[in-house]
Amino acid sequence: MLNDLQEKEKVIGIKQTIKALNQQKVTTLYIAEDADQQLLENAKVIARESGVEIVSVDTMKKLGKACGIDVSAAAAAVLK
Repeated sequence: MLNDLQEKEKVIGIKQTIKALNQQKVTTLYIAEDADQQLLENAKVIARESGVEIVSVDTMKKLGKACGIDVSAAAAAVLK
């Protein structure tokens, strides 16, 4: 499932992810389990209300690597 982050159009980071969620452009939301869950709460609420699939990833480092970046990421989203 993380392959979608490499193959499809995406946004990375909490702010960009929330922006895309608010614009209803997201098909799947990826969140890192070791990220500050309070920061991610808004994204999770919007995703649930919109019927967007939420996928948990073990670590921020693993999520960043799956996105093809050299830094950690707390959230990422695959776009429609």
